[in-house]
Amino acid sequence: MSQNNVASQLVLKGTTTIGVVCTDGVILASDTRVTMGYYVAHKFGKKVYKIDDHMGMTIAGTVADAQRVVDILTANAQLYRINLNRPMPISSAARLVANLLFSARYIPLATQVLVGGIDDTGPHVYNLDPYGSLTEEKFVSTGSGSPIAYGILEDKYREGMTINEMLPTIAKAVNAAMKRDVASGNSYNIIVIDSGGYRDLSDHEKSSLLKAGS
Repeated sequence: MSQNNVASQLVLKGTTTIGVVCTDGVILASDTRVTMGYYVAHKFGKKVYKIDDHMGMTIAGTVADAQRVVDILTANAQLYRINLNRPMPISSAARLVANLLFSARYIPLATQVLVGGIDDTGPHVYNLDPYGSLTEEKFVSTGSGSPIAYGILEDKYREGMTINEMLPTIAKAVNAAMKRDVASGNSYNIIVIDSGGYRDLSDHEKSSLLKAGS
C-alpha cells in the first residue's frame, strides 16, 4: 500500500471532530477515545487544542503526526503575536498548516485537522486533509464518526445561528457518533471561541445541552 493510501486510511480509523461557524464565534468539538485498531489506547485523549486565545484546532488520525502540527502552529501563532503585536489571522494559520502538510506529502503526516477561531474578519473554520488541501467551511466533521455527525448537522444547521442556538445540536451530533462508531466514544469536549476568548465547556454544561437537544 502506498504512503498516500496509508495516510487516507489512518485518518478514517478513529475519532469524531466537528467545527461550526456561528454569527458570534465558532464551536469546536470532539470525542475523547484514542484507538489502535480495535484496542482503546486512551479513554480521555485530547483532540481539541488551544492555539491562542482566539483560535483552536481539532485533530484526527495519527496522534504523533497531529501533535507535531499543533506544536508548530502554536509556536508560530505566538511568534506572530510577539513580532506584530496582534493575533494571527485564522486564514494565515490555516495556510501555514496547509503548507506544512503539503511539504510532507511524499511521506504524509497522517492527520486531518480543523482550524477555527475568530479574528477581525469574523469567525472562520478551515478543513485540511493530510496533503494540505484547504477549504473554508460553515460546518464540517472529520474522522470515522463524521458520517453520523453529518446526519444531524445537515438537518439542524442554519446560517445565522448563534453559539447558544447551535450548542445543543453539536452535543447531539457528537453523542450520536459516539453511540454508532466504535472508534469514537467515552466522553467528549466542546470548545467555544468568541469575543471573550477560548472556553472549554464544563461537564454540567455538556449534560444540560444533551437534555436541551433531546
